[in-house]
Amino acid sequence: MDISRPDLARKKTLRRIFWIVIAVLAVGALSLAVSRLKPAAPTVEASTVWRDTVKRGPMLRQVRGLGTLVPEEILLLPALSEGRVARVVNRPGVEVTPNTVILTLTNPDLEIQAQDAEWKVREAEAKTVNLRVELDTKRLDLEANMAKLQSELVQARLKSERDDALAKEGLAVILDVKISRATKEELEKRFDLDKKRIEIYEDSVKAQMAAQSVQMEQLKAALALAREKVKRLTVTAGTHGVLQEVNVEVGQQVAPGTQMAKVAQPETLKAQIRIPETQAQDVQIGQPALIDTRNGTVDGVVARIDPAVIDGTVTVDVRLTGKLPSGARPDLSVDGTVELERLEDVIYMGRPAFGQPNSTIGVFKMEADGRHASRVNVRLGRNSVNFIEVLEGLRPGDEVVLSDMSQWDAYDRVRLN
Repeated sequence: MDISRPDLARKKTLRRIFWIVIAVLAVGALSLAVSRLKPAAPTVEASTVWRDTVKRGPMLRQVRGLGTLVPEEILLLPALSEGRVARVVNRPGVEVTPNTVILTLTNPDLEIQAQDAEWKVREAEAKTVNLRVELDTKRLDLEANMAKLQSELVQARLKSERDDALAKEGLAVILDVKISRATKEELEKRFDLDKKRIEIYEDSVKAQMAAQSVQMEQLKAALALAREKVKRLTVTAGTHGVLQEVNVEVGQQVAPGTQMAKVAQPETLKAQIRIPETQAQDVQIGQPALIDTRNGTVDGVVARIDPAVIDGTVTVDVRLTGKLPSGARPDLSVDGTVELERLEDVIYMGRPAFGQPNSTIGVFKMEADGRHASRVNVRLGRNSVNFIEVLEGLRPGDEVVLSDMSQWDAYDRVRLN
């Protein structure tokens, strides 16, 4: 028969509890140890990142922008009057002279106006001739009347002198003497009045002819303007150069002021480059520049800075001082670099992907083993196109990762594989 042993059952229970407690403590200790472990450094493909070494020495500050070559002198050919394009004689790319015909317009109204103006001038010329004849005829009448009056005055004077002589001898009647004297005086007064009348008439002739001359000048000016408008229907280049644009087609109706064509002088080009507004604040007139036409480079000088910001960029005009490479022509895309200043002794590195001047950013610095990189805070200073000044956080000789590492922001250490 079985014998009950309570002490043995109790020992088994205590042993089971002991091992359970040991297991729980072991699991807790293991969990605590695991929680205190640092996360494993993520692996980054080394061939996909861009690295650079921090240097010390001179750094050339530059800014870069894209742009185009444009002529310094451009002649726009607007329509001076309304018309319809009858013929396009030359197309863009043709070398032109001042008398080269670009296109012709038609406007029957202008031709009619010119014809009317010509007939008015002819009518005014006929009126001028007629007025001159009338005035000359009237002058002759006045001069004939004055000549007759002068003859009568001479006779009256002689008669008065004769009567005075006879009166002294007592051979004439006193009344006849007085009548002769009065007649002479009357004729003298009439003769003086006629002389003044002729003088006034001469002034009147001058005034009438001057008025007619002014009218003639007005009509001739109107005729010249009408003829000039008709002449301008034939559009010429007006200068030496190359025809850049023709903005109208045959049959098109154009209004006054419509820009129909553009002529440029390709031998005098300048570069217009667009620089980001955040970098354009240090650009000044007179700074040296280098323009890359992708077929060669040419030196230049900053000549103008646009005061307005358009689409986040500032337009800078660069006057070219060197010889243009072959193939350079208006509207050619170029890459321009402006030299701001030369820093003689600074610590610098290549520009990181998101590094802005005068800011503090996190950069991964390579460790001594060459396979791991740790994040360090770096204070940046002045920047250039490809380089940026390092104020704090790095020393010459440090190797840093410049690529965009934003996907590893949660880690302070990465492993380069």
